[in-house]
Amino acid sequence: MIVALDHIAIAVPDLEKAIKRFMEDFELTYKGSEDVADAKTSTAFFPVPETSIELVHPLNGEGPIAGYLEKKGGGLHHLCFRSDDIEADVKRLKAKGYQFLSDKPSLGAHNSKVIFIHPKSCDGVLIELNQPQGDH
Repeated sequence: MIVALDHIAIAVPDLEKAIKRFMEDFELTYKGSEDVADAKTSTAFFPVPETSIELVHPLNGEGPIAGYLEKKGGGLHHLCFRSDDIEADVKRLKAKGYQFLSDKPSLGAHNSKVIFIHPKSCDGVLIELNQPQGDH
């Protein structure tokens, strides 16, 4: 029986720069690094409690997911970080030079406010910020 999502792995070309991004920019708690000699990798960990897996599929065969599937045939699409003040986070991250795919948050699943950070700002990974309805 599967009981939890253990982790999501992201390959990064500059580990120190990526650690700094997740600690300072996304304000996640850094729990340390470890070299795994057998896998020839260096790893860094940022626990994020209470997560879920979201499966995404194009509605009526249209939209950005349709293009993604056409190009890549499936795979890791994005990471989503929950925010308690999405407007403040967008402002803070824009000031740090992050590029977003839209000017302001829009309505997403579960009536949440959502906005996406361009993958070029995050080592090729699309990052979503999400503020659930009822927060702020």
